[in-house]
Amino acid sequence: MTSALLPHQPALRPRAAVPRADRLDSLTGLRFLAALAVFVHHFTGASPSGGVAHTPALFPYSTMGVNGVGFFFVLSGFLLAWGHRSGTAARTFYWRRAGRVLPLHLAATVPCVWVFHLWGGVPWDLPSFLASLVLVQTWFPGVVPMFPGNGVSWTLSVEAFFYLLFPLAIRVAYRLRTRTLLALCAAGLLAMWGVGLWAATHLSPFLGEWLMRHPLARLPEFALGMSLALAVGRGLRIPVRPGPLAAVFAAYTVVYAHRGDWFGPGVVQQFDCSVRPLVALFSGLLIVACVRRERSGVRGWLCGPLMVRLGAWSYAFYLLHQTVNRFVLDHWGRAAPGDQNVLTLIGVATVVVGLSWAAYTYVEEPARRWWYRRQPT
Repeated sequence: MTSALLPHQPALRPRAAVPRADRLDSLTGLRFLAALAVFVHHFTGASPSGGVAHTPALFPYSTMGVNGVGFFFVLSGFLLAWGHRSGTAARTFYWRRAGRVLPLHLAATVPCVWVFHLWGGVPWDLPSFLASLVLVQTWFPGVVPMFPGNGVSWTLSVEAFFYLLFPLAIRVAYRLRTRTLLALCAAGLLAMWGVGLWAATHLSPFLGEWLMRHPLARLPEFALGMSLALAVGRGLRIPVRPGPLAAVFAAYTVVYAHRGDWFGPGVVQQFDCSVRPLVALFSGLLIVACVRRERSGVRGWLCGPLMVRLGAWSYAFYLLHQTVNRFVLDHWGRAAPGDQNVLTLIGVATVVVGLSWAAYTYVEEPARRWWYRRQPT
C-alpha cells in the first residue's frame, strides 16, 4: 500500500508503451478509503464480541473491510507498472522501495511493542518478533501475524515479495500481449479461489489462514494490478464507471455479510473461498474506472485536497490504527454494544488521522528524502 507514482519514460517496445505517469489523485484518495475500511473492521471486530466496540449499524457489513488489504495489493501492482521507467536498474528500484517502506515501519513498531507487549502483556517470542521486523513473517506458519511486532505489517511482508519480483515481472509483462496478460490474470484469480477451497477442506483454520496470507497466494492480486496498468496504457478501453461499480459491490457486501443466514453450508463455503479474487477483480475495475475518469478531465471528490492529503497519510494511518485501537481497548475496556459507538469510532479515527499526519510529516517524508539523497549511483 506504499506504492507511489514514479516518473515515466516510454518503454522500448511500442506494444509495451505506457503513457506518462499522470498524477492520479483519485487513486491517492482511494488508498485512504481502503485503509479506513480496514480500521472500521478492526474497530467493530470479526464477531459481536470482538473489536473495540460492537456497532450494530455497521456490523456485519464492516467485516468486508478486512479485504481492503486485497485492494492495496492490486493498487500496488497498478501504480508500480503505471509509473515504471524503462531502463531503471533493479538496485535503484529496491533502494527507493526500501526508503519508502522501512523507516515508518520501524518507527511504528516502537509504540506497538509498548502497547501490545510491554504494557498490554501480550506474549511474544524473539524469532517471531525478528521475522516481523524484517518483514518475512508471512513465510513461516509458526509466526502468528498478529503477534508479536506490529500485526498489520504482515501486508508489508507480502508487498516486500512483490517488490522483489517486480523488476523481472515488468520485463516479462512488457513482452506479452494484452490478451495474454489478462488471460493469465484470470487464471491466477481462479487459482486463488482453488487454493482457498483446498485450504478450507484440507487444512486446519490456523494453517488455512496462514496459507491465504502467504505472498505466493496473494500474487494474483498484484499481477492483476500490473496487467491492468499496462493494458490501459496500451489503449484498452474498459467501459466502467465508479458509481455503478460501488453500487454492485455494496449489494455484494450485503449478500456476503448475510451468507450464513440466507444460504446453506456449501454456498457459504464458496462465498468464503471466492471473496478474495472477487474483491481483487472489483478493485482492479474500480482503479481503471477512476483512472479513466480522471484522465478524461473529470475530477470528483476523491481528487479534492482533503482526500489527497488523507491518502498521503494512509500508510501511516494503516500502520498505527491497530496500536491505537489496542490502547483504547486496554485503557477503557470494550464499550457496551450500541449504535452510539459510531461516535467513538469517528473519534478514534480522528486521533489516528492526527497521529498519521505527524508520522508522515516528521518521520516518513524526512526519512524518505534522506534515504533518496543517499541512493547508490
